[in-house]
Amino acid sequence: MGILSSLFGSKSIDYKDLVQQGALVVDVRSAKEFASGHISGSINIPLDQINAKADMLLKKGKPVITCCRSGARSGMAESMLRSAGVDAHNGGSWERLQQKI
Repeated sequence: MGILSSLFGSKSIDYKDLVQQGALVVDVRSAKEFASGHISGSINIPLDQINAKADMLLKKGKPVITCCRSGARSGMAESMLRSAGVDAHNGGSWERLQQKI
């Protein structure tokens, strides 16, 4: 996966299908940003808490789709989660991801 697709989300992933199969949508923006608007059903785990929550997400046994405002933080979160063994995908900005699912 190239650096740009890693940072801003890959177009080759069927996010709608992943969600239908039970994937978790994790919004890595701050609680304040999340409160101002988010994907229905998504959970908020700010980027600075991702490493601490990786085991919890791994134990759920479901793919994780990360999102944020632009795709940069969600790309970092995807990388951290993958390092912890989580099947993670960078969905990019939450608004674009919402349109895809």
